[in-house]
Amino acid sequence: MEVNVLNMNGRKVSTVNLPVEIFEASINVDLMHQAYVRQMANARLGTHKTKTRGEVSGGGKKPWRQKGTGRARQGSSRSPVWVGGGKAHTPRPRNYEVKMPRKMRLAALRSALSAKAADNEIVVVDELTLKEPKTKLMAKALGKLAGAGSALIVIPEKNEATEMIVLSARNLPNAKTLLVNYLNIRDLMSYDKLILPVQALDVLAEHLG
Repeated sequence: MEVNVLNMNGRKVSTVNLPVEIFEASINVDLMHQAYVRQMANARLGTHKTKTRGEVSGGGKKPWRQKGTGRARQGSSRSPVWVGGGKAHTPRPRNYEVKMPRKMRLAALRSALSAKAADNEIVVVDELTLKEPKTKLMAKALGKLAGAGSALIVIPEKNEATEMIVLSARNLPNAKTLLVNYLNIRDLMSYDKLILPVQALDVLAEHLG
């Protein structure tokens, strides 16, 4: 697949062939959904917890005698039916981890990238550089590259040049920077455009090829 390579001003400077095995793979919606559900489940902490009647302090004394008062019999004021009592059938700490083979996870990424490419949502740039870390400059560049939509900016590696990109984009609500090795199904599906530098293609091909 041949796509245009743009500069930071949104002008075409050349063309590049995207790897067929990554950007023209078969689109498996079920596999992408499975990978998305796995990532969202693994992000859950599972630390939710409420106290049962055995964990709430107090309630050791029987509220009133068993018979003769005309009221319903009660054994503890910390019963779930009492205000201030423990909770019944409530969430307990648990592990939400969902496992998925690595080959399936990589196949889901290739499927998501192919879907992006098919919808013309991948923007390849010759290089991402800014003279200074300034949000205004980054917003202007994204306006020319991604239009009014949101953008996921992929950076090939950490260095001084990419650090300026990260600092300039972190305050933009519709943009996110991500190392190419950390590309994931959730971010790919959450942003309208994928801003991909030419230098990141080799790293991406090595990671997903």
